[in-house]
Amino acid sequence: MGSTIIAVVVAIGALIIGIFLGKIIFAKNTKQQVDDADALAKKTIEDAKTLAETLKEKKILEAKEHFLQLKSTHEKEVTQRNQKLVENENKLKQQQQQLNDKTSALQRQVQENEALKENLESQTKAFNIKRAELDKHHEEHVKRLEKVAGLSAEQAKIELMEVVKEEARTRAMAHVKDIMEEAKINATKEAKKIIIQSIQRTAAEQTIENAITVFNLESDEIKGQIIGREGRNIRALEAATGVDLIIDDTPEAIVLSCFDPLRREIARLSLQRLVQDGRIHPARIEEVVEKTKKQLEEQIMEIGERTIIELGVHGLHKDLVRLVGKMRFRSSYGQNLLMHSKETANLCGIMAAELGLGQKMVKLAKRAGLLHDIGKVPDEETELSHALLGAKVAERCGEHAAIVNAIGAHHDEMEMLYIISPIVQACDAISGARPGARREMMQSYMQRIKDLENIAMAYTGVEKAYAIQAGRELRVMVEADKVSDADSQKLSFEIADKIQKEMQYPGQIKITVIRELRAVNVAR
Repeated sequence: MGSTIIAVVVAIGALIIGIFLGKIIFAKNTKQQVDDADALAKKTIEDAKTLAETLKEKKILEAKEHFLQLKSTHEKEVTQRNQKLVENENKLKQQQQQLNDKTSALQRQVQENEALKENLESQTKAFNIKRAELDKHHEEHVKRLEKVAGLSAEQAKIELMEVVKEEARTRAMAHVKDIMEEAKINATKEAKKIIIQSIQRTAAEQTIENAITVFNLESDEIKGQIIGREGRNIRALEAATGVDLIIDDTPEAIVLSCFDPLRREIARLSLQRLVQDGRIHPARIEEVVEKTKKQLEEQIMEIGERTIIELGVHGLHKDLVRLVGKMRFRSSYGQNLLMHSKETANLCGIMAAELGLGQKMVKLAKRAGLLHDIGKVPDEETELSHALLGAKVAERCGEHAAIVNAIGAHHDEMEMLYIISPIVQACDAISGARPGARREMMQSYMQRIKDLENIAMAYTGVEKAYAIQAGRELRVMVEADKVSDADSQKLSFEIADKIQKEMQYPGQIKITVIRELRAVNVAR
């Protein structure tokens, strides 16, 4: 028991000693930490002061630099403003000096004009005095002349005026001719340039349509089937198609003769089907011809649609598309009408572009060029010309007024109201008149040659007239004692003017008047 109490007392004592020692150690540690914290705080404050001083100096430097930059900029602006002010002052001084110079020059000019006016007035007075004296002398001279000549002044004046009038007419005709030649040269040069550029930029196929089509057979035995008993098959085929079938001794061939290429094409396709089928009799012929007509109508529409797609012409009425396709089976003077219309359309587009008319007018010109001859393929015959009929059809189908006018006016049957009308007329002439495009009937050609010579022979003093170079030149021989050199100029002008007014011809005709004086004598 006693040992236990001792142990407890010892433990309590040890505990007290431990607590006391712990307090002492804790106090020492706490003091050390406080000292460290104070030192750290002092160091932090010192660092902060140092950093603040550094930042302060930096900001002061930046502010100074910014101030210097602003000062420099301001000085530059002030300097530039001063320079502009100096320049403006100099310009103002120069203008003032120029104004002063002009004022001085104007004053000098006014003084000179005043001097000239005084001089002119004095000269006018002197002129009037001299004129009065001249009139007096003239009256005396006229009276003496009337006594000598036995004519009054009025009669002499009339005779003199007639002589002067004739001379003036001759000189005026020569002058007019020179002016026209100069204008033609300039206008022709520009026109040729545009036309040549247009022709060079287009190329068209050329086909010659004849009045006959040759249908080839595999053997001559089929000819008998085509003719039929007592010729009933061939009569039925001719009646259904409107084409003459010529079956002669030509081996393995039948000739289809008709002026209408569309009918010939129907007859050719029908005959081809009948020969392939082998059944040839009147009822079958009529059936095949009807089917062929329907098939050809579809082909015509297809040709028309392909043509407008090829030319880039859009929004065309279906009736006009059909007429365009129908032109494939029509020819004019041996020239295929569709090829001619396509060529004209391309030429119109190129020429309108060369003239700088704008994209819209180029499209209208091209469209008008394609449609200008649709009056040649009407569905029903009328008494109207093809130009007027084509204009009527185009108007009915809702075409633009410029296109309607171009179609109707391309042969001068309507007044030209739009710029594309003369373009279509010119391109139509280019396509039809170029070498090899068309064939001309010999009869009409010979008649044109005779008309040329007869026009020249109708004038007084013409001895002979010859049309040469296929009618491209007319040479006129005149009698030297009846026609003078000046009259020769006048005669060539009048003949050319009459030919232009009274005749129709492709290209141009050159009129050459030849006056030759021959002195003949005989040595005996």
